[in-house]
Amino acid sequence: MPVGTVEAVTNGDRYLWLEDVTGDDALAWVREHNAPTIAEFTGSERFAGLEAGALEVLDTDDRIPYVRRRGEFLYNFWRDAAHPRGLWRRTRLESYRTDSPDWDVLIDVDALAVAEDENWVWAGATMNYPEYDRALISLSRGGADAAVVREFDVVARSWVTDGFALPEAKSSIDWIDRDTVYVGSDFATTPDGLPALTSSGYPRTVRRWSRGTDVADAPTVFAGEVADVAVGAVCDKTPGHVRHFVSRSTDFFNALDYELRPDSGELVRIDVPTDAHYGVRHDWLMVLTRSPWAVGDGEYPAGTLLVFDYPAYLDGDRTHEVLFAPDAHTGLQEFTFTRSHLVLVTLRDVATEIEFRELGTWAPAAVPGIPELATVGVLDTDPDASDEIWLSASSFTRAPSLLHGTSTDGVSVIKSSPEFYDASGVSTRQFFATSDDGTAIPYFVVKRDDVDAGPTLLYGYGGFENSMTPTYLGIAGRSWISRGGIYVIANIRGGGEYGPTWHTQAQKAGRHLVYEDFAAVARDLVTRGFTTPERLGAQGGSNGGLLMGVMATSYPELFGALVCQVPLLDMRRYHLLLAGASWVAEYGDPDDPAEWEFISKYSPYQRLRADVPVPEMLMTTSTRDDRVHPGHARKFVARMQEQGHPVHYYENIEGGHGGAADNRQGAFKSALAYEFLWRTVGNDDRNR
Repeated sequence: MPVGTVEAVTNGDRYLWLEDVTGDDALAWVREHNAPTIAEFTGSERFAGLEAGALEVLDTDDRIPYVRRRGEFLYNFWRDAAHPRGLWRRTRLESYRTDSPDWDVLIDVDALAVAEDENWVWAGATMNYPEYDRALISLSRGGADAAVVREFDVVARSWVTDGFALPEAKSSIDWIDRDTVYVGSDFATTPDGLPALTSSGYPRTVRRWSRGTDVADAPTVFAGEVADVAVGAVCDKTPGHVRHFVSRSTDFFNALDYELRPDSGELVRIDVPTDAHYGVRHDWLMVLTRSPWAVGDGEYPAGTLLVFDYPAYLDGDRTHEVLFAPDAHTGLQEFTFTRSHLVLVTLRDVATEIEFRELGTWAPAAVPGIPELATVGVLDTDPDASDEIWLSASSFTRAPSLLHGTSTDGVSVIKSSPEFYDASGVSTRQFFATSDDGTAIPYFVVKRDDVDAGPTLLYGYGGFENSMTPTYLGIAGRSWISRGGIYVIANIRGGGEYGPTWHTQAQKAGRHLVYEDFAAVARDLVTRGFTTPERLGAQGGSNGGLLMGVMATSYPELFGALVCQVPLLDMRRYHLLLAGASWVAEYGDPDDPAEWEFISKYSPYQRLRADVPVPEMLMTTSTRDDRVHPGHARKFVARMQEQGHPVHYYENIEGGHGGAADNRQGAFKSALAYEFLWRTVGNDDRNR
């Protein structure tokens, strides 16, 4: 719908027509805006170097091929220059330990895309346990969240004729046994006559689907409400402890969980706090609180990990032990199991610590080989079969390494990534800024030792309890740090760096804390002499793109340039677009006047003003992003241009929420951002 039509004005938004994702007028607008951005930024020698450097990082054969054990094989999905869409392949541990593993390719996605004339992007494989002879393969068109599902015979290396298959949708599917699955999808009809999907666009019902039958005839075993985010079902096939679980996610952070007794159809409520993270292992129930909880004879703060006897808990017994208690500096990030141990990964002032506990006694256990001064994460375990554990370790300046071993004998490095830039003269320091309410906000500064001040790039996210931990800066190291730029990661509230309360205090009416924290870090960088506002850029995507929009409209004086990627920006309509309804628990409901009152104070699209300067911006998004609607970015740019603000736009026609469908697209997007930053806050015209 062109600008100025009656309908657009009636809706109070003259750019509403840009929400028509694949409409002819909207796509014409996209092409018209892509062309000048490409022409302006991609022709320089520097851009070519930035793109080639990023592509080398993404494509190099020397990077670690990360694996997951499934039975006797280690499975890996791999993209490189020769296979941009990727290979699903496997090998054995003995071969994997060598410099040149013998890979057995099961699915060549590039060949499949050519054969079927489809723009397939790999979206994952779910294998049936414990045989691992069949897999449910998800393939997306152009990188969207919605995917088709097909059954693959791993032994025969072929698609299963008349096997389990689902058309394109945001489906959920999980094996019960070789011939039965739980499935949620966009079903044509439902027994209760309500929509098959929630208002967030995810499955509202779960069916038990048997091989050889029509999914339309599969019995519904669980249903939620249209206002829910999603429902789901899984079968825990741990030998001797087979259990079925179903769940209603009533919002993004709360769920009602049940054990389903298939023989009777009985649903037994697992009466833990609806916002808690829980797990059942054998007869232990682990509960990680996200809000204060009074249980049994104790009262516990958010971030406490408790263990109960699961069968006794269902009968009302609340006897428990405390396995982790948070403090002002330390939060639990994740927990998992090996056959003999509970594994706890914590952050202490954003530094990783990893702890092992003996199952049952919960006594601490020493595991040799865990690296210090690195971010360590658990990649995989096989708790039903062994104490095997796979760990990753990296830092801002240390390339990733892969550790393998057991929780009983220790771990050691078996694979290392190459160094993608010379970090011998690069160091990292942690600082703390003081936010408006007096809270200390940590941030990391990564720079060459011979650089005291200069162009600075500040990165942030601040939402959904996602922690920004030190990880290797391969592309940023090449594109920014090695060229003399200063790189900064801000650990603002909204994340989970200090446990759940670091996030919950910034939900809904507390959302302003996220933006005050980021602004405080920006000011602190200037106060400490690292940069000036004119030489300070910032970057963020998705929820971090919203952060960039708020910086542009509420704190424009702090920045010289902003890179805003796949963003939320129109917070008046975000809950009506794609998966937006699922985030009401994070931001609030704009249809509720009381909640719109605090949302309206920061919603970037509504806060744009012609008489308030905005930092120069690069806005990027993807047509195929079916999570955050590209209309957010399109409309914001259109309004910026109407008001005379400096902005550049690029929309990838594919790529999904990640913005890129393959490594080449990812390298292009990265080079575009860094070229823009060098030309703005870098004040560097030499290589245009």
